[in-house]
Amino acid sequence: MTAVADPVAAATAAVADSAGDWDRAGRIPDGVVRGLAGQGLLCPDVPAELGGVGMGMAELGRFTAHLGALCSSLRSVLTSQGMAAWTIRKLGDQAQQETFVRRLATGGTAAVAFSEPQAGSDLSAVATTITPVGDRVEVTGTKVWVTAALYADLVVVFGRHGDGGAAVVVPTDAPGVTVTTVADPLGCRAAGHAEVRLDGVSLPADHLLGGAGMPLDWLVTSALTHGRVSVAWGCVGILRACVEAAAKHAATREQFGKPLAEHQLVARRLAELHVAEQAATRMCEHASRCWDERLPEQVVAAVAAKHFAATQAVAGAASAVQVLASAGAHDGHVVARAHRDAKLMEVIEGSSEISQLLLAGHVLKRWT
Repeated sequence: MTAVADPVAAATAAVADSAGDWDRAGRIPDGVVRGLAGQGLLCPDVPAELGGVGMGMAELGRFTAHLGALCSSLRSVLTSQGMAAWTIRKLGDQAQQETFVRRLATGGTAAVAFSEPQAGSDLSAVATTITPVGDRVEVTGTKVWVTAALYADLVVVFGRHGDGGAAVVVPTDAPGVTVTTVADPLGCRAAGHAEVRLDGVSLPADHLLGGAGMPLDWLVTSALTHGRVSVAWGCVGILRACVEAAAKHAATREQFGKPLAEHQLVARRLAELHVAEQAATRMCEHASRCWDERLPEQVVAAVAAKHFAATQAVAGAASAVQVLASAGAHDGHVVARAHRDAKLMEVIEGSSEISQLLLAGHVLKRWT
């Protein structure tokens, strides 16, 4: 791994002013993805003993927000790889961590596959099977909307294992694996969303992670919690990009003889954007602290932060588009991208409705 003294500077230099071009093209150049992976910046919370940068969740959150303000597609790649690396760290034995996690911290790329054509939040509908066959394991099924799969060397696949669940590390170049790009996604257009078909993929048994046979929801929860904190911080980045774009435009664009910012209805939007960004940041800081300190409420804190930050990013992006009007209403512009990208954040890693159900359950358990 090439040591990186300043991850924020490295990410800023990697993106430069290219995010709009990547959004229109629907692709991040492989050199950018590989370059950041080689510096350990697509899963920077991997500890140093496994070749990683060794960020805690609080530091990772700040980095994620910065990347999210620059390019939500690239931030989505980081989120997916981060979940994959965390899952292997959580469920893998020492040999698997040395093999797979070290690879991801030093230049390899990965995605994590949950959803299927008939299974999203409803894990009971998962149909992918992970079956031991002698000294090997066979994987069959179809995964959809696998973020970053287009760039991935490895995909961590969750599926059925007997009466329970399991996770398995699948190389994308293994026989029987087909990766098909999702055409024209609504948001995060360059994040490498893809369908991954697994047709009797035969792998060595040591690709099967620990916990096989445990309930699938138990296996998935930790990965989703990691992903939800990452998405939440990414939404903070979206809000920051919107605040900056709206403020700069409102301060310089004149209508009726004065800057837009001096019109009260526009000023209100700037104030609301600021409050949304600040509140989302505080919720993300709390979720990160819960994760780093291994507090019991880390799961619900992650759900709450993701839900709040995503809904605020949607509202904030729409408000920023309103402030910029035609100036921001073209493909690739930062607020146009934010408007589309934020909406997708209300869907992934548990929709807003699923988040509300989980939070309601927590409320009932705590207060009754």
